[in-house]
Amino acid sequence: MKSLFFLIPFIAVPAQASSLEQFRSFVSGTQSARAAFEQKVYDKGGKLTQEAKGSFVFQRPGRFRWVYDKPADQVIVGDGARVWIYDRELNQVTVRKLSAALGSTPAALLSGSGDLGKAFEMSDAGSRDGLEWLQAVPRDRDAGFERMRIGFGGQGALQAMELVDHFGQTTVLRFSRLVRNPKVDPAEFRFDPPKGADVLGEK
Repeated sequence: MKSLFFLIPFIAVPAQASSLEQFRSFVSGTQSARAAFEQKVYDKGGKLTQEAKGSFVFQRPGRFRWVYDKPADQVIVGDGARVWIYDRELNQVTVRKLSAALGSTPAALLSGSGDLGKAFEMSDAGSRDGLEWLQAVPRDRDAGFERMRIGFGGQGALQAMELVDHFGQTTVLRFSRLVRNPKVDPAEFRFDPPKGADVLGEK
């Protein structure tokens, strides 16, 4: 299962605003968010190879919980210092420092942390499928993906993301039931490895 840990903010902005303006608006105006997602992965030839559903919640800075439902059955938690990836089926946990795990990744882009201009080249990508698209290309060649597009709908609502990796695979995410700036329980961002789980990486 391909893991993608995103921090997904949302804010309404004027419909005529460019995708860059919409992105800057939700970065500056969203401290937390909660939503459901559907994820599909296509190979280089456009064939659907994976499907998953789940939910996420985030709170700046660097705290998030991204949960895949079965059959993927995976939980990804950022506690502000580390990122924990737990595969329930394998009973295996991978942990990395937050700074190393994020870097020039979608999570870093959407959380709005740091100087995004240093990590990404961002530009308007035009209209398609009724959405306005922003393109972000990581400056770090080791970022793990080649480019990402973020789609905004009516009133500046964040509705979709598309990632293309270095192997030509495309991951498409569609969001629903987005709630901006909800009250979040800090316990959602704590992770204790289950008893008996193999823990790999740096704590």
